[in-house]
Amino acid sequence: MKTAFITGVTGQDGSYLAELLLEKGYRVYALQRRSSLSNTFRIDHIFDNPKYPQFSTIYGDLSESSNLSRIIAKIDPDEVYNLGAQSHVKVSFDIPEYTANVTGLGALRLLDAIRDLKIPSKYYQASSSEMFGKVLEVPQKETTPFNPQSPYGASKTFAFFTTIVYRRGYNLFASNGILFNHESPRRGYTFVTRKITLGLSRVKLGVQEVLKLGNLDSKRDWGYAKDYVNAIWKILQHKEPDDFVIATGETHSVREFVEEVGKNLGMNIVWKGSGVEEKGIDKNTNKVVVEIDPVYFRPTEVDLLIGDSSKARSILNWKPEVTFTGLAQLMTKHDYDLAKKEAETGFKVEVQHGNI
Repeated sequence: MKTAFITGVTGQDGSYLAELLLEKGYRVYALQRRSSLSNTFRIDHIFDNPKYPQFSTIYGDLSESSNLSRIIAKIDPDEVYNLGAQSHVKVSFDIPEYTANVTGLGALRLLDAIRDLKIPSKYYQASSSEMFGKVLEVPQKETTPFNPQSPYGASKTFAFFTTIVYRRGYNLFASNGILFNHESPRRGYTFVTRKITLGLSRVKLGVQEVLKLGNLDSKRDWGYAKDYVNAIWKILQHKEPDDFVIATGETHSVREFVEEVGKNLGMNIVWKGSGVEEKGIDKNTNKVVVEIDPVYFRPTEVDLLIGDSSKARSILNWKPEVTFTGLAQLMTKHDYDLAKKEAETGFKVEVQHGNI
């Protein structure tokens, strides 16, 4: 039985990866930060499932070198998946030092523990399309120069190159997956796609007055998180360590995502005004459903991201299965059902993710 160690297991990707590895027969250990509030709702169904006795969490933190070394020495994992991070781009401007410590130096601490302990673990680093920032090439591939525009992007860039340094300098099996935006019903509420699907569902049901957003014209390459987690696993099954872009190869604006979700909710959203005065209006009801709030603008914007995943498709035999339209549909359905419960009870409902 293979043993895996996952950081960031309570997040979207970590929870899906834990499920995938358990289904493949792995013994899975996961790093869990102590918190005064419950933060395990994405993995509670794994804890509660007698089918998965080989799943355990260990308290620890990516900011603690000695703690990470002890954990890795104890469990001697075949594979290490570093998904843990302060992953909110806008928040990284507010807490840049913490972001760098966890997102950047956290990778260094894990890699150095593996090196120091001389164990043959394969290491996966969750890299990000935010490293490309103000893009210098379209589409972006493995050889595209990085130009990060946030403390988060800069921290991920440090972790990316640290992974390569340890691969070359110490002959570690250390790989990077440069994942473009990937979404699901497990995405955090503060991320724009989830904010849109849940927010518009609440507006539709009268639970919320209006959805407030920032830059509507930012374009992203959005895929489905479950598809991307499969790619993560494939990267460590490849015979040699390497770096791979994981993306759909399509780009859509925030505005398009709003329109697609609106369509799923029976809205016909049209736009009036410009700049901070622009509004999205449901033509069917003549009601304003979207407004612009400058508080959501970033100090430096990343306008366009679109990935070229030809290398992963060719070498790993990976491709995305869920389309942009399909992604919007499955997220809208989940969040409309959630908003409906809120409308019926008058309280916000804590989602139990199960197998979504």
